[in-house]
Amino acid sequence: MNELAQTLNETLKRENPHVYEMLSDLGKLIYFPKEGILSQSAEAKAKATKFNATIGIAIENGQPMHLKVIQDTLSSYAPKDIYEYAPPAGKPELRAAWRAKMVEENPSLQGKLFGNPLVTNALTHGLSVAADLFADAGDAVIIPDKNWENYELTFGIRRGAEIVNYPLYNEQGTFNAEGLKHAILAQQDKGKAFVVLNFPNNPTGYTPNPAEGQEIVAAIKAGADAGINVVVVTDDAYFGLFFEDSLQESLFGQLADLHPRVLAIKVDGATKEEYVWGFRVGFITYAGKSEALLSALEQKTMGIIRATISSGPHPTQTFVLHALKSPEFAAQKQEKFEIMKGRANRVKHLLDTGKFDSAWDYYPFNSGYFMCLKLKTIDAETLRTHLLQQYGIGTIALGETDLRVAFSCIEEENIEELFNLIYQGVQDLETVKATH
Repeated sequence: MNELAQTLNETLKRENPHVYEMLSDLGKLIYFPKEGILSQSAEAKAKATKFNATIGIAIENGQPMHLKVIQDTLSSYAPKDIYEYAPPAGKPELRAAWRAKMVEENPSLQGKLFGNPLVTNALTHGLSVAADLFADAGDAVIIPDKNWENYELTFGIRRGAEIVNYPLYNEQGTFNAEGLKHAILAQQDKGKAFVVLNFPNNPTGYTPNPAEGQEIVAAIKAGADAGINVVVVTDDAYFGLFFEDSLQESLFGQLADLHPRVLAIKVDGATKEEYVWGFRVGFITYAGKSEALLSALEQKTMGIIRATISSGPHPTQTFVLHALKSPEFAAQKQEKFEIMKGRANRVKHLLDTGKFDSAWDYYPFNSGYFMCLKLKTIDAETLRTHLLQQYGIGTIALGETDLRVAFSCIEEENIEELFNLIYQGVQDLETVKATH
């Protein structure tokens, strides 16, 4: 084992042995090189006042070499802020700005110790980093039965973890904290559980209310009290799009100092929060009891980033930083929030009229981009295909009964027509069934 990895492991053992135990085999082996091209280049950047012949970029007239045809479209930005490599951990100013935003939007973080966000290539990469560091073959990754299908690839296929499902909703139609608790406690023999919390949920658009949030935290604490090391990742992809009386902040704040056996990790990003899907700017943030522990986790994370993508794209980090610093940012973001809320409310109002009750129920939703219909008479994939072929309407079929509808991409004035056509599709297929 590399000496640097050994040192980081010893730090984690000293600061919190439970966190060390949570590491995957890869997590124990990984480190960020202190000696090498990056470190020598950083030293040269600070001290090489005559010539700096270190890092692999080209310089012309004292600034990064570039093509005019590209710079003409990016003329608002200095070449040094778009063409140079960003550091593996991300642009320092962006990390600081995102952390400040995180504290402002999550009051429960006040007084808690948590690290500086590290920039990832959007959220999937952040989840993948967490998987690499903390998920081994056979480890239980606990997610609800209604989940983003990429979790299977990220945790199951890539890392060989065992996906453990529990029903998202209980009989009252609220979050099934009891199911979560049972799933965690069932890992007693393994001594470790990896929990992913995704609110607003994809695909259902559901976020628990504050009382349900406390039940979730209690379920995780119950696992820790039982001697299980629990890695908890809050996948906050749709953070901030809370349209009703749900939690208005991430559970990361409540989990940050919950128990020595709980490691809280926040994965979020500008992707959906700031409507910049193609920018691929995300963040991963750790909570912990000491700066030394947080530093060790950061070094290991930088090692994973260095070994996979080396560093994230610099231009989009600069663009996001520019937006966060803009005096118009808050007002423009609120304007888009109101549009999204209007669409969600229109869907709910329409479904609550009773007009479609013979065809489907809908799962509770109050946030995010999506909602899910629970079909009563028609197979979801059959309906999805029919809608596409006969009406030119795209939806997502999930299992036998569930049809996901992304209201985020439908103008409010078109929502009623959309659901009328989905209903017509159900009636078409019911007629076919009746004639057979």
